[in-house]
Amino acid sequence: MVGMRQNKQPNSISYGLTSREARRRLKTYGPNKVATGENKSKVRLFLSKFTSPLTLILLVSATISLTLGEVASGSIIIAIVLISGILDFTNSYRSAKAAEDLQKSVRVNAKVIRDGITKSIPLSCIVPGDVVRLSAGSIVPADGETVDSNALTIDESALTGESYPVEKEAGSSLRMGSNAISGEGLMRVTATGKNTEFAKMSASLRRQTSTEFDTEIAKFSALVSRITLLLVVFILAIDMLLKHDTINSLLFALALAVGLTPELLPLIITANLTRGSLNMAKKGVIVKKLSAIQNLGAMDVFCTDKTGTLTENKIGVAGASDFYGGETGRILELAAVVCKYTSSFESPLDVAVMKYRNYNWRGYRKVQEIPFDFERKRESVVVRTSNGRRLITKGASENLFPLLCGYRAKNGERKRLTPKSMQTIKNMYHELCSNGYRVIMVASREIGDGEKYTPSDETALTFEGYIMFTDPPKASAKQSLAQLKAANIDIKIITGDDPLVAQKVGSDLGLDVSGVLTGTEISHMSQAQLARKVERATIFARVDPNQKLAIIEALRKRHVVGYMGDGINDAPSLRTADIGISVNNAVDVAKDTADIILKGKSLCYLYDGVIEGRRTFANTMKYLKMALSSNFGNMFSMAGSSIFLPFLPMTAPQILLNNLLYDASQFAIPMDNVDENQLLTPQRMELGQLKRFMLIFGPLSSLFDIVTFVVLLHVFHASASLFQTGWFVESMLTQVLVVFIIRTKGLAVRSRPAKALVFSTLSVCLIAIGLALSPIGKYIGFTILPLSILSAIFAITAAYLLTVEIVKHLTRV
Repeated sequence: MVGMRQNKQPNSISYGLTSREARRRLKTYGPNKVATGENKSKVRLFLSKFTSPLTLILLVSATISLTLGEVASGSIIIAIVLISGILDFTNSYRSAKAAEDLQKSVRVNAKVIRDGITKSIPLSCIVPGDVVRLSAGSIVPADGETVDSNALTIDESALTGESYPVEKEAGSSLRMGSNAISGEGLMRVTATGKNTEFAKMSASLRRQTSTEFDTEIAKFSALVSRITLLLVVFILAIDMLLKHDTINSLLFALALAVGLTPELLPLIITANLTRGSLNMAKKGVIVKKLSAIQNLGAMDVFCTDKTGTLTENKIGVAGASDFYGGETGRILELAAVVCKYTSSFESPLDVAVMKYRNYNWRGYRKVQEIPFDFERKRESVVVRTSNGRRLITKGASENLFPLLCGYRAKNGERKRLTPKSMQTIKNMYHELCSNGYRVIMVASREIGDGEKYTPSDETALTFEGYIMFTDPPKASAKQSLAQLKAANIDIKIITGDDPLVAQKVGSDLGLDVSGVLTGTEISHMSQAQLARKVERATIFARVDPNQKLAIIEALRKRHVVGYMGDGINDAPSLRTADIGISVNNAVDVAKDTADIILKGKSLCYLYDGVIEGRRTFANTMKYLKMALSSNFGNMFSMAGSSIFLPFLPMTAPQILLNNLLYDASQFAIPMDNVDENQLLTPQRMELGQLKRFMLIFGPLSSLFDIVTFVVLLHVFHASASLFQTGWFVESMLTQVLVVFIIRTKGLAVRSRPAKALVFSTLSVCLIAIGLALSPIGKYIGFTILPLSILSAIFAITAAYLLTVEIVKHLTRV
């Protein structure tokens, strides 16, 4: 480290804190975590399950019932609330624990000097006074100040909104939430966790983008709430007008509200997502944010870099070419000097140059570097040679073309650049790119003595030559792209490489390239123009981080977009995309920002994740459709029948028991099988389709309820208790068994449900029938059903299921 004193005393810069002192400070200051408001103790998590408005109303109702001597009603309400809360708590706790365990496997560490040794420790263990090593790609883990810097530049855009990196000299302040772009340095931590500036700003900085699925679920919940409120008010008004018992009417209306509300929806969604995340982990996909699974299933556009994802990332030097097309050792030697003396993030191209051959460094001594940045797309070093100081630059050819004013002749002399020779240099570049080579330019100039050199000194350069690199396409990438295409996902390549190279790779992998946009073209487009162009383009080449971000934002206006990146400059795009995807060996800031981490950098892992996301979505929709069909229909029937019947169609305890058994049958839905044809296309939730489903199948369910009422009252002349028992059994059978029809878009008999779903469903049906045929039922107001009535209920149920199957195919919902 330049300028650092080698003082090996405890608490000095080079020694850092002692381990003992660090442990003491960790106890004093606490873990280096920003409170998110999501961590709850087991007790608080359990109690939170009883704070919903409906639950509180039920508990108040139970208290009123017990006070008025309605012991049976009050006890059943309390029992149901407790059972539901315990089930919800158990599943929520298991889900949170599973998600926490998965995130530990992609935990980000920092390099900290302790006991005079550089150690890699979790960010949460950093304490005030720690000395942290920063290099390109590192996350700034806490607030602090720079104590040593070697061209250290920091991206503070998350905090300041400024897109350009800031160079940090010794004594400069550093803030948690930023990350190193280039150079290296040491920082001393001054504040951690809740005492950082990031913690104070976390409410506004935390990513709060609602996913499409979240938005539609919120709309659905609002719709259910409105219907429930109107129905409860309507029932209370009618029953009081007809002078039914006020307390029983109130309990009936509240129980009806519970029956109408899909209170298991959050639990079913969480259980679905947790199961999906665990399945994905087995396939090499680690989910950091559970809601990203739904987005993965809805993704219809996937944007990816080229290097390492579509190619092997085994970059090797294919050769070098001077102005005359010949290879000279000078070109590679100059490039190697830049690679050796720069402290910027070490790229695979640099590694390939350094490994290509042995170099003689004796003739070069570093004076200063001008670090790489993603705007210039080049880096330089100033070295002292026997002939004086020389600035050597390497980088993207297109960014260096305007800076050239000469080229190197065969005898080593510098020759003036003419329009014709400039065209020769450009033609050579395009030919090399067309052959699939990645190409960087090397240029240099003599430079006078100076105290500080800046990018403005990178001018009047002499073209030394090109270095060509090979990076063969992955053998598995062609198959993976074909799988994603078959899954109706549009592939787009976003790269900093030359468009000709990207086109060649895309062509080799069988990608249908419909259009190419370059960073230069994008820079001259308005947002509206870009939004139109991104639809038709397959390859976006020579783009900078801001342009990547603009592409993602433009695509998101009409699509659910996934973005895969592993570099420093990918963080903004990962944060903005609907699904940010990175890999386990990515730089820290990319892993920290991503929603999903792939254990291996292969698209086959991603395809497996997409299928799991669609499976999770399909099972969530099964529960919603259940709630919107027979469940809603039965509750509507109950509300309507209460107007015409001289007694309540079911008592409040019976309704609540019905709801509890129905809910119990649904817990196996996350484990259900999904038809292959439901996995072929992106799955998106649309409230309009759910409303249509409700308007078709809700009344259909009510129609068969009316048939049941007529049969019970006019054929069997049932008493109140017998009517309530018969309709309880019919409503349970129709509500629960319809899952076998609506769980598939094809014929129910051809789709195989999961054994767990069959077991839970049939068990609930047997319990309902058992209550109607045994003396136990009398404790909740039931009467033993005659076999004639039970046979009629079975026939009505069979007719209902057959009708739902027919209507499902006719309406295609």
